[in-house]
Amino acid sequence: MADRYMNLDTLRFILFEVLEGDKLNQYERFADYDRASVDILIDSVKAFADKELYPYFKEMDEKPAHFTDGQVLVHPQIKEIIAKGAELGLIGSGFEYEIGGMQLPTVYNYALVHILDCANNHATGYGGLTTGAANLIRVYGSDELKEKYIPKMIAGEWGGTMALTEPQAGSSLSDLTTEATPRDDGSYDISGQKIFISGGDHQFCDNFIHLTLARIKGAPAGTKGISLFVVPKKRIADDGSLQSNDVVTAADFPKMGQKGYCTTHLIYGENGNCQGWMVGDPNQGLKYMFRMMNEARISVGCGAASMATAAYYASLQYAKERPQGRKINRKGVKDVSSDPVLIIEHPDVRRMLLLQKSIVEGALSLILEASKLSDLHTVAEGTDSEEAHLLLELLTPIVKSYPAEMGKVSIDNGLQILGGYGFTEDFILQQYYRDIRITSLYEGTTGIQALDLLGRKVPMQNGAAMQLFAREVSKTIEEAKKLELRESASELTHRMEQVTETTGKLLQYAAAGEYDHFLADATVYLDFFSTFVVGWQWLKMACRAKEALLSGDGAFSTDFYESKLHTMRFYYKYELSKMTSLAEVLVDEQSLTVDSFRAEILG
Repeated sequence: MADRYMNLDTLRFILFEVLEGDKLNQYERFADYDRASVDILIDSVKAFADKELYPYFKEMDEKPAHFTDGQVLVHPQIKEIIAKGAELGLIGSGFEYEIGGMQLPTVYNYALVHILDCANNHATGYGGLTTGAANLIRVYGSDELKEKYIPKMIAGEWGGTMALTEPQAGSSLSDLTTEATPRDDGSYDISGQKIFISGGDHQFCDNFIHLTLARIKGAPAGTKGISLFVVPKKRIADDGSLQSNDVVTAADFPKMGQKGYCTTHLIYGENGNCQGWMVGDPNQGLKYMFRMMNEARISVGCGAASMATAAYYASLQYAKERPQGRKINRKGVKDVSSDPVLIIEHPDVRRMLLLQKSIVEGALSLILEASKLSDLHTVAEGTDSEEAHLLLELLTPIVKSYPAEMGKVSIDNGLQILGGYGFTEDFILQQYYRDIRITSLYEGTTGIQALDLLGRKVPMQNGAAMQLFAREVSKTIEEAKKLELRESASELTHRMEQVTETTGKLLQYAAAGEYDHFLADATVYLDFFSTFVVGWQWLKMACRAKEALLSGDGAFSTDFYESKLHTMRFYYKYELSKMTSLAEVLVDEQSLTVDSFRAEILG
């Protein structure tokens, strides 16, 4: 199924040539992972995806998860995917050897997740959230909690979730009301409701471990009074058997996309018999959960980029096979006596394909860059670790939101390539289009990511992250100049100046205490800055491609490297140029959504 839903050469190019991921094995934790061993792992996961995930992608949409007689039922293939994924070590891949993990670098883990997400985005969340929940217990939980839950979770026998959202609160976690009351035995009585719990219940796990945010009676109001608890669906009795823990699955939400991935409504303690065990210290729950949420935001970005990647290859295949229309000759007319040409011969179709390619490959490069930064923060020391963390903090809102928002644009262009057929269920593009829509809502909406970027990350530590980012971009620009990419280097330099000037003007509002004005167009700023960040990624890819062409000893073909340079030039012409109009919006002094606004304007 080569190039049916993703391209291994592009993945390896970014991993090993652009990011030099194989150099991570200089650190003791990752010493076992040279390029040869990672190549074997990539091939084995691709074979797993080809056999166990991709063939069931359409069927999971047609036979969705559903709630029947108090139970959530999912597609039967989920059982095989969880079991074989655990057998491959994918659920606990990043954990230490001592607890059954593989100590796999995060950058390689997300490369594997990309393969799986491209093959079937309905299936991967079951293992992914279990990984995230187990990791929270690993980092913050007591030894007792670790021993009790982690082995079963990474073995795929028990599922894991993150339970934040409540019916009355939505994204406003300061308003959550799920309550925890201390018991004499050190546990807590838990009562309340959680909604939109991905992977929250199904027939193929014996137990579900819900990492749940709740407020201890008498705790401070707002987010300062939130604690984190392990709340299993079933308690472990003294004899090792599982007993009901009064966690009831009330419903599964039918959705417009990702229908094979269940999304549940949970009720805790309806009968007064739900127990939870605190993770870490009281009132630190949101801090702990944000570790999982930041990991989940990279995961969501990876999922969105992967859906858009699979859609790109589906539309590319269609364009190579579908004959329609005739090319215009040098006299400006069509020769109706000639045979129709394949639609990939039409310049407008090529434009849409190149837009897709530029978005999905730029997004993938950014996701893997962020993943490597996470690794460096973990294993590097001193300034190197601190700078990796600072840059990761700045980039995370973009890693989550750019693939989600621009992935929609990418798939929309794929639908356009198919024309009327794209709107039918005969072709898969409509399913990708429905599936990706959730990714701009998952783990904090695009608006929340925008507020995080402009309101927190840009000004944090007096702009230290932005200054560090500018230095990294400058390094890429200087390298590009040496590799005969001066025109592109000059363009990115100009755009960096645009970022600096526009950001500076916005920060003046913050300095003056005009925060409504400062943040009113945060989503526009997110679009503006994200476009630039992906432009930086494309120049990094272009540098490696140009270097390979000049040396003649690259691992891939000349055509492969030329395609990267061509796509970079396309992105700079069609996408990077958008920054000018976005900057004009951002520096315009009219504040039309804030100043003297009356609801009547909306009719």
